[in-house]
Amino acid sequence: MGRGYSREGDRCSDGTLRASVGPMFLLDHVSISVTDLGRARVFYDAIMGALGAVKVYDRQDALGYGARARADDPLATYLAVYASTEATADRRRHWCFKASSREGVDRFHAAGLAAGGEDGGAPGVRSSYHPSYYAAFLSDPDGNRVEAVHHGG
Repeated sequence: MGRGYSREGDRCSDGTLRASVGPMFLLDHVSISVTDLGRARVFYDAIMGALGAVKVYDRQDALGYGARARADDPLATYLAVYASTEATADRRRHWCFKASSREGVDRFHAAGLAAGGEDGGAPGVRSSYHPSYYAAFLSDPDGNRVEAVHHGG
């Protein structure tokens, strides 16, 4: 067995391993740290709203979007944004969010720019990933890199 989720030899045309029992939803939740939660609130409210993610909590030290997985909804995911004096940006780290359409990617990018984000790559096809990979890239006010992608046509 390769990596515990696919049979060795069960590969995609590009040589990567294919999940043996349907799609693999790898992440349950993700946390991002920021130095200024007020600035981050404006930015993440805008981009998460553009992607249709519901804000599930807004505390003095943290924000939450999406839905926590439960026994009756194991595929749910959420994003937490935490205030931290130790928050640092790393140019090699980024978080990619799925958009339900190319228009969702466009809304994500426009909303993020309007909310103080920095452009990291305008919406468009990135055919080096695959022919339908439509994405946009931003940095939040702390320099954390975020992406929205739609894999359909």
